[in-house]
Amino acid sequence: MESSQADYQARFQRNPLTIYEAQHMLIHRINSEAVEVIPLEQAYLRRSAQTIRANMPVPHFQRSMMDGFAVKAADTCHAQQNMAVRLQVVGSIACGDVSKKPLMSGEAVRIMTGAQLPEGADAVIKLEGTSDLQRRTTGQSQDDTILIHQSVSEGENVNAIGSEMEEGQLLIEKGSRLEAGEMALLAMFGYEYIHVYTKPRVAIISTGHELLSISASIEAGKIRNSNSYMLLAQIQEAGGTPYLLPHVADDLHQLTQVLKEALQQYDAVITTGGVSVGDHDILYDFTQNWEGELLFNKVQMRPGSPSTVGFFRGTPLFALSGNPSACFVGCEMFVRPALLRMQGVTEPYRTPLRGKLEQSYYVPDTFVRLVRGVMRTEEDGTVVVRPAGVDKSSATISIMEANCLFVVLPSPTGLEQGTLVDIVPL
Repeated sequence: MESSQADYQARFQRNPLTIYEAQHMLIHRINSEAVEVIPLEQAYLRRSAQTIRANMPVPHFQRSMMDGFAVKAADTCHAQQNMAVRLQVVGSIACGDVSKKPLMSGEAVRIMTGAQLPEGADAVIKLEGTSDLQRRTTGQSQDDTILIHQSVSEGENVNAIGSEMEEGQLLIEKGSRLEAGEMALLAMFGYEYIHVYTKPRVAIISTGHELLSISASIEAGKIRNSNSYMLLAQIQEAGGTPYLLPHVADDLHQLTQVLKEALQQYDAVITTGGVSVGDHDILYDFTQNWEGELLFNKVQMRPGSPSTVGFFRGTPLFALSGNPSACFVGCEMFVRPALLRMQGVTEPYRTPLRGKLEQSYYVPDTFVRLVRGVMRTEEDGTVVVRPAGVDKSSATISIMEANCLFVVLPSPTGLEQGTLVDIVPL
């Protein structure tokens, strides 16, 4: 057999890895974790590059939980509705103010929600448990004396020091995404600047003679380039920064030039199209004759079995299918975990659920199928799932409708309604 014929035959004789083998091989090669320091106001949805612990207790002072009167609990122990205890009001504390005078027995201080208790006070009695003796008996408006109609225990209606968070408590783990709650905590503990992982810069290169720009008029035999914009969204969701590079037709020389430059300029490169066994699938030719390392070029999954991954001087190349759903699944299975690992995430895979098929799925296959699905929870808590629209690798509408992928293991017949399956939420 001539060399060219042997090369052509090799397209059809690739060694397919399982999804787990492919993911395991890839993720253990990702080690890029660049870090930068940014102002807190720019940190939303970034990944923390530092483990953060509480540098003080919260609250760091005894704090009133409500509007009322700060008292010594012992002064109220005999108070009842029909046998009130009289206390002298010696001041008022607004939120943010601090009393300089210790509270003595027989005294009370008017206090607002969130204010610091005065020294000597150990409880707060709510307004409903008191009456204003001075105003009631004399008509005067100044609060000098109150009647306590119910007892309070020590610590009642008081947030004790460290009751919300103790000093040294873990707040944010390295690799965590900084959302609204994390932003609030960082501000609470005085983090004006934060160390975060640099967002991976990802180049997207579409290939194929059949593709038109999105602004072009439609032509017979051609389609607009939609995959690049789908990948753009997936990359942003994973925390990366996408760059749409110029489209490459089915020209190996042009592709080689574009890829060589992109693999040296970006943190990762994704191509879409050209990975199958056709005469114009030039990504296969490129990865057979490049200076990089090919990890795999076939996976035991559908859609997306010809998904290809390699490394060029430490930079990953993800060559994904041109079929939209296959491209989407390939990005979910391989690109997303790699980008998350670049941002310090130790467990970059989505957590699967278990649910029942809402309808039968009679599609035989020797590979695992990752079906775009719609899952929901029934009233009894059971999770059920069904295929989302057209179940073809060329379909785009089902990507929009899907909120999960469900896993169909290799089967000569498919699955019956009610079968338990693994579900990967999107």
